[in-house]
Amino acid sequence: MILSENEMPDVDLLDDEDEDEDTQQNKFLTFFINQEEYGIDIRYVTEIIGIQKITEVPDMPVYIKGVINLRGKVIPVMNVRLRFGLEEREYDDRTCIVVINVDEEAVGLIVDRVSEVLDIPAGEIEPPPQLHGGRRGRLLLGMGKVENGVKILLDAQKLLFEEEEK
Repeated sequence: MILSENEMPDVDLLDDEDEDEDTQQNKFLTFFINQEEYGIDIRYVTEIIGIQKITEVPDMPVYIKGVINLRGKVIPVMNVRLRFGLEEREYDDRTCIVVINVDEEAVGLIVDRVSEVLDIPAGEIEPPPQLHGGRRGRLLLGMGKVENGVKILLDAQKLLFEEEEK
């Protein structure tokens, strides 16, 4: 199902502040970047909105596209494709912004399209694969095993705050 821009989901996933923490444990919002499915801990996700006007801000990393005004609050917006070093692509009717909140910092993540919320038990999450020189994927939380596939689980803290390697 293709949604038009005015039909994009405007979901407030964490509206109930008194919600029991355990109901969100092991749950990940999954989304696509370049045909690959990624997940981020649902506890960080506050809402999903359609793409909107982004005001560019000078002297920012290339992956920070600018800021948006979300109900009177200015929120920086990161293009996750560019954060991963991938090629930028035109936004379409499936492109959306996943607003996350980490350490009291709200940031919008531009993703190709949102998929679903999955329950991935801790026992089904393996560490990221080791890369050259013993390094592990620096922005990854782990690899979630789901049915016959694997979801790449992102570390929200590192995604937002870890410096780019030169």
